[in-house]
Amino acid sequence: MKTLYSLSIILVLSFTMVSFEKNESNKKTKTTENIFVNFNDPQTKVNSTILNDFFRRYADLKKYKSDVMSLYKSRSFGTIWYDEDQINEFATVLYEKAKKTDNLVVPYQKEIDQLFDSSEAKLSKTDADMLLSSLYVVYTKKSNSDSKKLSYDMLLKDFLNYSTIEEATATTGKDDKTLFDQYYKLQGVLKQYKKLDRSNKWKPIVAETPYKDLRPDAVSNTIAQVRTRLYLLGDLKHDSKSDVYDRELMDAVMKYKVRNGFKPNYILAEEHIKEMNIPLSDKVKTLTLNMERCRSISSLIVNSDEYVLVNVPSYELYYVKNGKVVLTSSVFVGSPLTKTTIFNAEIDRIVFSPYWTVPQSIVENELKLKIAADPNYLADHNMEMVNGQVRQKPGPENSLGLVKFVFPNPDDIYMHDTPSKTLFDFEKRTFSHGCVNVKMAKELAVAMLQDYPEWTTEKIDKAMAGKTENSFKLSKKVPIYITYFTSWVNDNGEIGFYQDIYEKDNEPANLQLPQETIVAN
Repeated sequence: MKTLYSLSIILVLSFTMVSFEKNESNKKTKTTENIFVNFNDPQTKVNSTILNDFFRRYADLKKYKSDVMSLYKSRSFGTIWYDEDQINEFATVLYEKAKKTDNLVVPYQKEIDQLFDSSEAKLSKTDADMLLSSLYVVYTKKSNSDSKKLSYDMLLKDFLNYSTIEEATATTGKDDKTLFDQYYKLQGVLKQYKKLDRSNKWKPIVAETPYKDLRPDAVSNTIAQVRTRLYLLGDLKHDSKSDVYDRELMDAVMKYKVRNGFKPNYILAEEHIKEMNIPLSDKVKTLTLNMERCRSISSLIVNSDEYVLVNVPSYELYYVKNGKVVLTSSVFVGSPLTKTTIFNAEIDRIVFSPYWTVPQSIVENELKLKIAADPNYLADHNMEMVNGQVRQKPGPENSLGLVKFVFPNPDDIYMHDTPSKTLFDFEKRTFSHGCVNVKMAKELAVAMLQDYPEWTTEKIDKAMAGKTENSFKLSKKVPIYITYFTSWVNDNGEIGFYQDIYEKDNEPANLQLPQETIVAN
């Protein structure tokens, strides 16, 4: 019944990091003339003496000395490839591009590799920066082999300016009309997580054993470590280092839980500590993978003035109209054995007081024995047999609830209300046979029918309380996207990481890929 989309491997390079030069008065340079100087580290200079010494020690690069010198001279001799004390994203992009360039012979490749391996001893900042500048010249000569004369500074400005444009797009989400805006939101978080990973501030939380759930007013060394973790993640404004589970930490825990799809309470269970201990490198891979999932969504969503998006791992539905989220609702979805299919379609009908024609598979596997054991089973459950099929009559106990949303698709998946409202209280909501059950189904119907004056709230209430099915065909079909995002940035800019309930993130193709290689779903 369920058809999984084929996976394709796509290589993506991230152009995301922009840092700002701070002078002694902490003022930001805003002129176009100085935009590239802003990438320099003002605390470290690369003068002629340092350059001469570098090329004396790295003699195999000596033939590139004049080109490298011109780079630093035109850029006020500030370092190029650093953001404060960390190698910046431009260096990472250069490194990845160079590695993927055929027949590119780079002197001192081992030393360059060590710059991107945190387990290896680091060179001085100036040596590292000049080594990367030399790599840039080698790479550019190879990439522009037909050019008689190269202006390395102009090429470097183009390189950095391209990355700057990418960063600006990630911030606004308005300059590129071909990608779903969630892509740029994830890209911004990816930059932050990579920077945090490079800072070496992320230490595993060592919980006390045997572990006992931590509650408000508890005193524990684990509490102090959780406090530091939530500070690094932005859920806490400052780290008091206190080992007391106080009001401040309660608010941070609640914020952390809500954005990550956990049940909203103040209990810190072992599963929460385990989630907090997931390595940042794994989070980076998850963010990268979900950025690529944004690419797999139809480009039509970018220009759609109205659509419904269901994210399966977060159990959430968003109804978007005119660029704004009009409604958000909890949902529950298919179990791992009867997975909700990931696809997009168009809602063309809203059906009030629906009949539910029971799928034959459910009749065979679940109802046959019950009907055989109890002759009154169908009548007791408001069901009837019509043309050899079992169907449930309209009413508050109908399995589809009081309204359903129809979007034709080969897997016969649809979206509907449910009488089982208590199921929305569960943290993990995989209860259906594949359809999407919506907590705020009535509110969604009201919102979607705003452009149909005849459908007043009173008329909708009456239609939902009917004894017979009432189907309304939409004059304008509404796109629906059933998606699978295990990381998602909300409208407040907060990142959420969700359980990989169908284990799509861990499919074999993903596990074999390097960090910057991602899989389209």
